[in-house]
Amino acid sequence: MKPLKIGIVVESTGLSLRSALLAAARMGARGVQVSGVGELAPDRLTETGRREFRNLLRSFDLELAALDVPVRRGLDVAEDLQPRIERVRKSMQLAFDLGAGRVVVPCPKLPDASAPRAQLLRESLSALGTYGDRIGCVVALEVGFDPAAKVKEYLATFDTGGLKVTYDPANFLLHGHDPVANLMPLAGLVAHVHARDARSAGLSRGLQEVPVGAGDVDWMAFTATLQVLEFDGFLTVKRDAGDDKLTDVTNGVKFLQRFAPPVV
Repeated sequence: MKPLKIGIVVESTGLSLRSALLAAARMGARGVQVSGVGELAPDRLTETGRREFRNLLRSFDLELAALDVPVRRGLDVAEDLQPRIERVRKSMQLAFDLGAGRVVVPCPKLPDASAPRAQLLRESLSALGTYGDRIGCVVALEVGFDPAAKVKEYLATFDTGGLKVTYDPANFLLHGHDPVANLMPLAGLVAHVHARDARSAGLSRGLQEVPVGAGDVDWMAFTATLQVLEFDGFLTVKRDAGDDKLTDVTNGVKFLQRFAPPVV
């Protein structure tokens, strides 16, 4: 079985980029996910800047796990869709240049075939998957709205290897799906993993995100399933809420390292 590689999502630390990389190295993380915005936006990062960022990562003995592409509207929304697709394409090229080979893109709830947005989503994903095949970069769709079987069936309708998934167990949990049971059906499709947790906040409040290890995700079973699947990407600790996210991320890395034998 392949040893799990633990990383962090830089934006979850609340630190500047360089400080976050230093913190990641001190935690014992092996990689980082960063967002392609600001100084790391594809249109701003020149060839020299890309080389300098690769060197910066190397100086901290880190890899780029994935490049996140935040979008205000989904790939199934007609308004400004073409510029949005072009932005994802540029981010894919940037991810490839930086050595990640995968971008994280939000995936909307899968539409019924008859829904007006169904064709828009299909055309968007077809264009991105084909582009990914050409340059060697995967679009890792951040799923969770739909059960894994439905996601697998949908992706099987595309003639491309450039479409895979980012698996976030908290996303599945928050939408009423078993986060462990839904992992195995996506064998061969999981390119990237977000380590997030959630638990019940009471009958009236439903589920809420909590630090990794403090929620309802069975991390022993989850990490064991990843190893059975021979997952070779990164398990990146992500924290969206909380008053001290840096501490939560640090503790999350330490927690997950229990299930990740050291790489020989």
